[in-house]
Amino acid sequence: MNILVSPDKKSLGEAAAADAAAKICAAIAARGEARVVFASAASQFEFLEALLAHREIDWSKVHGFHLDEYVGLPADHPASFRRFLRERLLAKLPCPPKDFTFVGGDAPDPAAECARLEAAIRKAPVDLACIGIGENGHVAFNDPPADFGTKAAYAVVALDEVCRRQQVGEGWYPSLDAVPTHAYSMTVPQILAARSIVCVVPDARKADAVAAAVDGPITPFCPSSILRTHPDCALYLDPPAASKLASPATDPAPAAP
Repeated sequence: MNILVSPDKKSLGEAAAADAAAKICAAIAARGEARVVFASAASQFEFLEALLAHREIDWSKVHGFHLDEYVGLPADHPASFRRFLRERLLAKLPCPPKDFTFVGGDAPDPAAECARLEAAIRKAPVDLACIGIGENGHVAFNDPPADFGTKAAYAVVALDEVCRRQQVGEGWYPSLDAVPTHAYSMTVPQILAARSIVCVVPDARKADAVAAAVDGPITPFCPSSILRTHPDCALYLDPPAASKLASPATDPAPAAP
């Protein structure tokens, strides 16, 4: 895992976006298209804004994939991750992407929805997964203890209380009771199958999870710890998120172009 600490959230987003843009462009140059997974969370605000500034990306050659979504949530709900990506990414692109596979949170048959998503993402390898880390150490909605051995690409998972309280703390829901108890999530093995991973994690509230992921054992009880096994994973932090690392990263984050 390559750990890079930027001076603040804005520069963190710019550095991660420069990395992601380079990887997307390289995939297009090598294979004529890029297959990219996008997360939906407050941690991604600065990253997505900075990524949109990279006009060198030919979005008409990008296949987008949705990382996770709440079960039963309609696409127009204020906390819908589909709405998040449509408003914060797709609506601001200079041209439509080649396609974008969204998770149908309100699909009538969850098993069929997981099968549909798996068929779409398994057509070819994913070039880049843009993700974050939750306050409980989760990746996507794979809360601890996460399933590291599943063969599925997507699954319906139960959300633990720490995860659900994070959604309230970020302002997506008015109370814990309002947060859904289950979600569709890309699985851990499917995330790890991406050729490259850019993991964006700002804020002090993530410091314990970051320390566990980087310095603790690789364990399903800290799902993000498995990212250390990936051959090309870059973890972008700001100083508050990096504040509890045993050996803080010394490599400077690359400057945005």
